[in-house]
Amino acid sequence: MLPDIEIESICLTRDATLRDALVVLDKTGAGIVLLVDGKRGLVRTVTDGDIRRQMLAGIELDATLAMLPPREPHTIGPNASRKDALSEMDKESINQLPVVDAQGRVEGLLDRREIDAQILLSTPHMGSSELEFVEEAFKTNWIAPLGPNVDAFEREFCEKLGLSHAAALSSGTAALHLALKLLGVGQGDRVFCSSFTFVASVNPIAYEKGEPVFIDSEPGSWNMSPIALERAFEASKSEGWMPKAVIVVDIYGQSANMDPIVALCDHYGVPIIEDAAEAVGTLYKGRPSGSFGRISAFSFNGNKIITTSGGGMLTSDNPDFVNRARFLATQAREPMKHYEHHEIGYNYRMSNILAGVGRGQLQVLDERISARRAVFDAYRDGLSDIDGIDWMPEPEWSFSTRWLSCCTIDEGRLGIASQALHDALADDLIETRPVWRPMHCQPVFAGARYFQHGNESVSDKLFDSGLCLPSGSSMTKDEVRRVVEAVRNIVGLG
Repeated sequence: MLPDIEIESICLTRDATLRDALVVLDKTGAGIVLLVDGKRGLVRTVTDGDIRRQMLAGIELDATLAMLPPREPHTIGPNASRKDALSEMDKESINQLPVVDAQGRVEGLLDRREIDAQILLSTPHMGSSELEFVEEAFKTNWIAPLGPNVDAFEREFCEKLGLSHAAALSSGTAALHLALKLLGVGQGDRVFCSSFTFVASVNPIAYEKGEPVFIDSEPGSWNMSPIALERAFEASKSEGWMPKAVIVVDIYGQSANMDPIVALCDHYGVPIIEDAAEAVGTLYKGRPSGSFGRISAFSFNGNKIITTSGGGMLTSDNPDFVNRARFLATQAREPMKHYEHHEIGYNYRMSNILAGVGRGQLQVLDERISARRAVFDAYRDGLSDIDGIDWMPEPEWSFSTRWLSCCTIDEGRLGIASQALHDALADDLIETRPVWRPMHCQPVFAGARYFQHGNESVSDKLFDSGLCLPSGSSMTKDEVRRVVEAVRNIVGLG
């Protein structure tokens, strides 16, 4: 909406001339003049087309605007959403829409160019080096999977994050699948897995015909609850079985509380697969996420903190695991002149082009983390006086990248539910998303066993009230301010 001083500059009364209107159109570039009465009540709109038609009809430029034929203006109220405004513009095939109050007085002017930009949840953010690595791949004709960029990306990723060995793959899901294969998970084997996560954490268990057993979150980190995990181990021991592995997910850029989880898994002799898909650059007590599992998985999907468009990484301290993963990921081809295969493999390796993108992205990882944390801080500061919005906690042992800025909505205190807030922001062209629906609630895993943190399920409670706000590292201060102002307006504190 144009500020008042600009609104005044495009408002004329009936005694102004056609020439005056042309001067305003030329000077402001607004594309429209608002004909108002003495109290700034909107009478009609005037465009250069209106003036041109009068001139073609022989009307002199010194004629007043009072001679223009009456026309009911298309307007919108001050509390209308961007979605409503754009819908009205589309319906009437116009690009400007006056904003009027209940008495018909002009308050502002909406311009399509100003309001049709949507703020998305988490968009890719390219740096300056990605194209150089990709162009090098083209120059050297390393277009097919594998190549120098893949080798360098694996090496540089380990160096950057303090990891030992890595295999660049087509997705984080592929990394999790191979991790289960490497640990020998097969038909009927049970695997403990965080329930509060994306389905990709669990699907690979089904690929191998295993059985997921879900573990609740703890309220202090939203990640796997050591208390619930201990209950699950005690139950499995009493029933005479042990899980083949434990998949611990580092959710929304924050580490799980790894010390007690590692201690429990070591006590029962069960290996950890760390799903750090959302946690590139996250730290636990100064140690990088992805360094705690026997095998770990990362994702570089388009919405992640750094991206290769689509891709992932499998890491491990055990070089034999990583070499075996590379073998399986390249169709399990034996090292012979001809194509020979003794076992089933997969087409899971990353392309040399995408690895080039990853190398460039890795160079700006620290900047991307700082930018996302700044977005989170701006939300928290800008909405700090609102009772009923609580933010995803960051325990003292965690350094979160704030991959997504997440909060919970207390409907009783705020007066609006998280889903209603989501819908209202969508009407204002601001994309938000509910937090992950727990896996034990998903129809595809109906009947799977689930161990709660306490008397209530933390995961269920988070899903009922949780919301992810736009969090991209490329967000401008104006975009962050727009989100803050939209939330405040929706809850009546604008």
